[in-house]
Amino acid sequence: MSRPTLKVPSWLPIDAYILAIIGTVVLAVLLPVSGTGAEVAGGASTGAVALLFFLYGARLSTRETLDGLKHWRLHLTVLACTFAVFPLLGLASRGLVPYLLTPQLQEGFLFLCLVPSTIQSSIAFTSIARGNVPAAICAGSFSSLAGILLTPLLAALLLGGGAGGFSAHSLVQIVLQLLVPFLAGQLLRRRLGGFLGRHRTLLGYVDRGSILLVVYTAFSEGMVAGVWHQVTPLRLGGLLVAEAVLLALMLLVSWYGPKRMGFGRADRTAIQFAGSKKSLAAGLPMASVLFGAHASLAVLPLMLFHQMQLMVCAVIAKQRSREPLPEDQGSGAAEEVSRGRDRAAEPAGRTADAPAGPFADAPADLPAEGR
Repeated sequence: MSRPTLKVPSWLPIDAYILAIIGTVVLAVLLPVSGTGAEVAGGASTGAVALLFFLYGARLSTRETLDGLKHWRLHLTVLACTFAVFPLLGLASRGLVPYLLTPQLQEGFLFLCLVPSTIQSSIAFTSIARGNVPAAICAGSFSSLAGILLTPLLAALLLGGGAGGFSAHSLVQIVLQLLVPFLAGQLLRRRLGGFLGRHRTLLGYVDRGSILLVVYTAFSEGMVAGVWHQVTPLRLGGLLVAEAVLLALMLLVSWYGPKRMGFGRADRTAIQFAGSKKSLAAGLPMASVLFGAHASLAVLPLMLFHQMQLMVCAVIAKQRSREPLPEDQGSGAAEEVSRGRDRAAEPAGRTADAPAGPFADAPADLPAEGR
């Protein structure tokens, strides 16, 4: 007899992991750590960030990446959306200060625009919409790899003092906490691959627990520093409006732009879902490195945008799954989607967006017909 599991109902417009993150934020607000406890939590958070990137390096398969190199135009398009169009819109948001956003929220909004794309949710939605799933796998992986270097560099260039500047100390922190663990994971992948494959469920909890620790530490530091006195419900409403406009613009650009470039429907679907989304699991540890005590305000826009993108893209994917395929996409595209679904298939009991690594975002409990 199988043991019953606690699941959030499919009709609830928020996923279980987001509820866990919200609960962690509430805990940090009510019981923030300070003094020696804050130092211990900070050290544990630093170790958690390194662990996240080590596990991602140990899990990343180079085979899928090499298989996807032939779609270089598609991958460059996704990278352009993620690290060029998004940052430009983020810079334009400076015009919203002080009318809609505070300077601190605008910095977080801009940081959101610098974070790499998702992997698992992009794959899931592309599969539902009958798009090019192998391309979505590779595009998400390329974006995540590029983000290890591009996100800190863009943050240093565009945020400047807001991200602590780009001093030699911050560069060493980024290398030690992000790049070195990732490379170590890649080097040990052959030895650890079997173990990681046999314990995916357990390691998934390690991933999620590490991210929750980063969230708790960041928001505790924010409470102790008093940064939450700068945020009002009116400002949060303004942030949601700005993020809704940002998501709508990126969905339009990543769909109609590739159409003008000659991409077919399957490729455009992969570009849209990979090029319009941002990774919460990648952004949280990066923000803890770049912003320190001000990380709580920096990640707030990303946390809100993450839930918004999941809800909107789920609706788009399900609607597109009902559309007839173009004649020129025919059986060949159907075979490619079928192969991609096989490669993206998750073990029983895991949700469509359950993290297979630090860059695979928090799991979204999609309705049964969307898994």
